[in-house]
Amino acid sequence: MIVLSVESSCDETSVAILKDGKQILSNVVLSQIDIHSPFGGVVPEIASREHIKGITMVFEEALQEAAVTPQDIDLVAVTKGPGLIGSLLVGINAAKAFAFANDIPIVGVHHIAGHIYSNAIERDLVFPLICLVVSGGHTELILMEDHYDFQKLGETMDDAVGEAYDKVARTVGLGYPGGPEVDRLAAIGEPTYPMPDIAQRDSYNFSFSGIKSHVINLVHNIHQRNEEVDVANLCASFQETVTEVLVQKSRQAIDEYHAKMFLVAGGVAANKGLRAKIRERINDVEVVVPDFRYCTDNAAMIAVAGYHQFKKQGRTDDMSLNGRSRMRLE
Repeated sequence: MIVLSVESSCDETSVAILKDGKQILSNVVLSQIDIHSPFGGVVPEIASREHIKGITMVFEEALQEAAVTPQDIDLVAVTKGPGLIGSLLVGINAAKAFAFANDIPIVGVHHIAGHIYSNAIERDLVFPLICLVVSGGHTELILMEDHYDFQKLGETMDDAVGEAYDKVARTVGLGYPGGPEVDRLAAIGEPTYPMPDIAQRDSYNFSFSGIKSHVINLVHNIHQRNEEVDVANLCASFQETVTEVLVQKSRQAIDEYHAKMFLVAGGVAANKGLRAKIRERINDVEVVVPDFRYCTDNAAMIAVAGYHQFKKQGRTDDMSLNGRSRMRLE
């Protein structure tokens, strides 16, 4: 079974082709990071226009790299949400046009399901499992007892962890995207700055707005005293606090639900500090973290999720398939 997939939920235009749920024949990603960097974040209207400019080229490159023709494709999978609605619609309409023109069934895929199933590219999933989803727009703990059985245990009550990373980076002048720079500097710094308690001990929910505001106020007060911020130590202090709560809640969920596998998904899964803490604290179950190239948005993860969704549910969408900026994973 050969699946062609499309991902355009934010600022990456991506098309991938997957064979039999495992073999990635192509995974073309056109990034817009350089375009949005001067603005300090993604500008939705610009993102939509860039998707329009690049989508046809990405389709052609993915087919050429995979050495397949449209007649070889058995299923089209496309991200239907959540995400920037303008960006989503570019990918959805391109996918529907391709599917309609070539008489291929199509399925809409939840973006977070894609991130979760990026872990299934290189490993077979073993249930029950716990997945920690960490990205610029999402922070969630998910229990899965079977394929496409998502039970949300907890989520962020305000900012996502990736958003907090980017805002802390902007506060200390590290630019966009800031998460990788905070991670790099944290590795050479020491956690010497005081940080608030963000544990949320009574639930599996998360909250990162408090620590974000704390860092902003801390930097402001240091500047008012005409002192210098030790950026590496500040990054280390922030990262130590944030990764501790992520790993602590993951550890608790693994124990409570007797998980056999622990997954990490989303762009922040590339964070080296988080990976190191997971290796240190979660070593009694199989831990699966995607290859760095599958952590950020890409169509290969949508192809794998779409493949398993079709196998489990057996249904497809019609040409009324539409995008949704917000939607529940469950």
